[in-house]
Amino acid sequence: MDIIAFLIDFILHVDRHLETFVSTYGAWVYALLFLIIFVETGVVVMPFLPGDSLLFVVGALCGLGLMDYWTSCGLLLAAAVLGNQSNYTIGRYFGPNVFQWEHSRFFNKNAFNQAHAFYEKYGGITIVVARFMPFLRTFAPFVAGVAQMTRRKFSFYDVTGGALWVVGIITAGYFFGSVPWVKANLEKIIWAMILIPGFIVIGGAMRARFKAART
Repeated sequence: MDIIAFLIDFILHVDRHLETFVSTYGAWVYALLFLIIFVETGVVVMPFLPGDSLLFVVGALCGLGLMDYWTSCGLLLAAAVLGNQSNYTIGRYFGPNVFQWEHSRFFNKNAFNQAHAFYEKYGGITIVVARFMPFLRTFAPFVAGVAQMTRRKFSFYDVTGGALWVVGIITAGYFFGSVPWVKANLEKIIWAMILIPGFIVIGGAMRARFKAART
């Protein structure tokens, strides 16, 4: 329970925790951030880490001169890309073993073929958009791997989506993180960055389910 309480506090007050870490450990903050982004995107069981808000706060700290903008963008982009590649590889090579393929009652060959066709046709935009969706960005590369989306195609959209996500949010934090109104309402902004994309995903899933039930 103490770990859960700490994680919740870290997510909601990531600005305070990160600033304290920078002042205490200096450049080691880059290693910590690399690990957090890599684990959030690369380990399918860790979808709750504060990716969006963390990147925004990193940008704000860069704007205050406490961190380096280009180092942050480069390292965290590498972490995001490598994390997705790891997640994709786990799905591609270990997913089939989990289901035992045709020998398992849980495996549906037709569903697999449909998933593969979907990711070959629409997987690119899914990988890019999922970067901005908490939870979904953790599972999208895994599902792409399970669906056997080609590595070359996945890698292109992995890098594209990662660049838009990491550089875009860090840059937003760099320019707007020090604005008084933003600083005063940062906790509300963090909640919004967590909840709004989540509601969009849930709403889309419910709409698709309702539409499927009517057909």
